[in-house]
Amino acid sequence: MTRIILIATMLAVIASLFNGCSTNTDSSLQTVLDSGQLVVGLDENFPPMGFRDDKGNLIGFDIDLAREVCKRLGISLKLQPIEWNRKEDELYSGRIDCIWNGMSVSADRRESMLLSQPYLENELVFAVRSYSSIQNINDLRGHKVGVQSGSTTYEVIKDSEIYEDIEVVSQRDNLTLLEQLKNGEIDAALIDSCVIYYIARNSEDFVLLSGALAKEEIAIGFRKEDVELRNKIQDTLSQMREDRTLDRISEKWFGSDITIVR
Repeated sequence: MTRIILIATMLAVIASLFNGCSTNTDSSLQTVLDSGQLVVGLDENFPPMGFRDDKGNLIGFDIDLAREVCKRLGISLKLQPIEWNRKEDELYSGRIDCIWNGMSVSADRRESMLLSQPYLENELVFAVRSYSSIQNINDLRGHKVGVQSGSTTYEVIKDSEIYEDIEVVSQRDNLTLLEQLKNGEIDAALIDSCVIYYIARNSEDFVLLSGALAKEEIAIGFRKEDVELRNKIQDTLSQMREDRTLDRISEKWFGSDITIVR
C-alpha cells in the first residue's frame, strides 16, 4: 500500500510540473485591458497614416483604425510618436504596445517582431517636382534621391539598378523629404504610395513617376511574445471587415476600400 501511495504521489508531482510548463504565460492582452489603454507607436509625419492637422491633433487612417479597435475592446487609445529608426527599441523597452503606422513587411521585421496579417498593399514610388526634367526612373541617374531612415525604402533602392549612379539622402520622415524636394535640396524622393493622399493635395508642387520600384504589404508590429494581444487586434479588424467599418474608414482617407484584411 505504501508503494502505491508513493507512486501516486510521484505521478502527481510529475503532472504538476508538466502542467506548470504548459501554462500560458502570455498576459499581453490582459495587461493592456487592465491598463485601460493601448499605446501605439507611430511616425507623426506620415500622411495619411498618421500626421498632425492644422491644430496639431494627430489624425490619419491608421489612427482611425486603432481608435475603432480600442473602442471595441473598451479601452482608450494613446498615441506615442517615436523615431522611426528606433521603433524596435521603443517596442521592446515596453514604452509602446505595438507599432501601427504604415509599417512595411520585410524579412528583418518578421524576424524581430510578431506581425499582424497584412492589412494594406503598398508600392514604393518616386516623387519629383512638378516642373522637373526627370520623366522616368533612368533619368534619376546623377541626381540626389531622398529616402526615410529606418524604412524599407533604403534597402529597396540599394538593391536597384540605379543605386550606383545616384546620391542617396536619408531623412527622418516623408514630410521632411517632400519639403526638401519642394525646396530643391533633393531631386526625387522614394515614398510609399499611400502618401499619394498628400501628393494629391499638393499637386502643384509634385508629380509621381510612372512605375513602382517595389511592392510591399503593410502590417502591425508586436513583441514576439505578445501573441494574445496580436490575435485579439487581428480578430477585431476582421470583425470590422465583416460589418464594413473598415471599408468606411478606407473610403474616408483613400476614396475607396483598398484594405486586404481577411
